Amino acid sequence: MTADLTRPVLPLRPELAGLEPYGAPQLDVPYLLNVNENPYAPSPQVIASIADAVTRAAAGLNRYPDRDFPALRADLAAYLLAESGVAVAPEQVWAANGSNEIMLHVLQAFGGPGRTALSFAPTYSMYPEYARDTSTAWVAGRREDDFSLDAGVARAAIAEHHPSVVLLASPNNPTGTALARETVLAVLDAAAQVPGGCVVVVDEAYGEFRRRGTPSALELLADHPHLAVSRTMSKAFGLAGARVGYLATAPAFVDALRVVRLPYHLSAVTQAVARAALAHAPELMAQVGALRDERDALVEWLRAHGLQVADSDANFVLFGTFTDRRAVWQGLLDRGVLIREVGPQGWLRVSVGTPQETAAFKDALVEVAGL
Repeated sequence: MTADLTRPVLPLRPELAGLEPYGAPQLDVPYLLNVNENPYAPSPQVIASIADAVTRAAAGLNRYPDRDFPALRADLAAYLLAESGVAVAPEQVWAANGSNEIMLHVLQAFGGPGRTALSFAPTYSMYPEYARDTSTAWVAGRREDDFSLDAGVARAAIAEHHPSVVLLASPNNPTGTALARETVLAVLDAAAQVPGGCVVVVDEAYGEFRRRGTPSALELLADHPHLAVSRTMSKAFGLAGARVGYLATAPAFVDALRVVRLPYHLSAVTQAVARAALAHAPELMAQVGALRDERDALVEWLRAHGLQVADSDANFVLFGTFTDRRAVWQGLLDRGVLIREVGPQGWLRVSVGTPQETAAFKDALVEVAGL
């Protein structure tokens, strides 16, 4: 019998059968406000620095890159000190190809068969996929109606499920809400009491966009060796295409991640791009300030037009509610504005764009929703 090569029999893991790969819509429309990208391309100065760094790295591409990238880790540590006022040593920093790979390293090291990862919904839709891909059980507790996380609820969930990993996004995605310091401390205390140990990862992918007075979990690292705080260069640095994520934690935590990473996982070119961009951090942070102002103005505008809006410390806004959010989403798309249909039923999420992009979104929403 001749094999049917178009439908081969593959030994796919049962839990992956019938699943579709993760991805947001990528459509060719004038206003792309759906995946929380920084709307500003790198400046000519940043581009020139990156091009020069890549040219120099290219001369050595016949050799493997430095697998522990100490220079990049030192630059990231210096940046965190400048951005958050928290001093961490280079050996407390780890980096990978986007914060997605950082999270996968965490689940590879601390998750696995017979272990559980815990978070609180609604939150980032990739978290359960990281758990699935590492054969880690997934449990999602619930946030409050205002998308805050009750410390008592968090404590009870940890006591019940004894997770080995707790994932907390702050600011949260898709809601944009940041966690109170007291809540993070309560989670850390509960995690420290889990038999066999439990690590807590506070995902600050949007941390640079937090409002004035909103603390970073980096401030808690010194007293909590089971805590890791992850960041990314995709958002604030406008480097989504470079794929650079990183975390800060205790050296022993980093050493565990070094065990599970693939050899030479961070290319010489990626390291060069990241270091060149970090050299321009003050310029890029000024851009972040402009996006914060644009976000706050958008929140006020949406509320003034009668819509509910979650408090946002990110570069996006969750707003609603709509009886038929799909119709609103489609109406905006028909007018050239792509946003995200994600989160609780009735809500939509829009990324903060340039003033021109935000104006186009507002005009389209007025037409579609009759505001």
